[in-house]
Amino acid sequence: MLEKKVKDTIRDVADFPKPGIIFKDITPILKDPVLCKEITQALADQVASLDIDVIAGIESRGFLFGMSLAQALNVPFVPIRKAGKLPYRTIQQSYALEYGTATLEVHEDAFINGQKVLIHDDLLATGGTVVAASQLIEKLGANVAGYSFIINLDFLNGKQRLQTFNPNVFSLVSYL
Repeated sequence: MLEKKVKDTIRDVADFPKPGIIFKDITPILKDPVLCKEITQALADQVASLDIDVIAGIESRGFLFGMSLAQALNVPFVPIRKAGKLPYRTIQQSYALEYGTATLEVHEDAFINGQKVLIHDDLLATGGTVVAASQLIEKLGANVAGYSFIINLDFLNGKQRLQTFNPNVFSLVSYL
């Protein structure tokens, strides 16, 4: 029931950010506070059996439900941002995109050695951004406890890339 409600609310935007891409826009979900609460609860239920010390949300849509998920699980939230956006000392990880490269960063004191981190983002596509986030977490001595997404674009095989870090990959809706 929730999967259908979420899929019915997501807006498809053709040719964004480039021709041939159909962008899955979650912003219509944000207009419905009841649906937002249902999504947060469903995400929390999916990962309830994991031992999680902290949630890391990937800029920027990963912040939207990542913070709510952290509150629901009563754990801290850490933002993983694009390069140049964090005010304190950071570490960085670059990764390849279809059209170039990008860099993520996190504060150097974001995680305590050995912490178990759940990474949250709105959408899993090829997994490149999330792999870079996983590498940042491991550089700081923490461990990836799993992954949480609203949407998984299964046909792009991102889940397989993430399973080299941790097999716990959860999503609310999938597109085959």
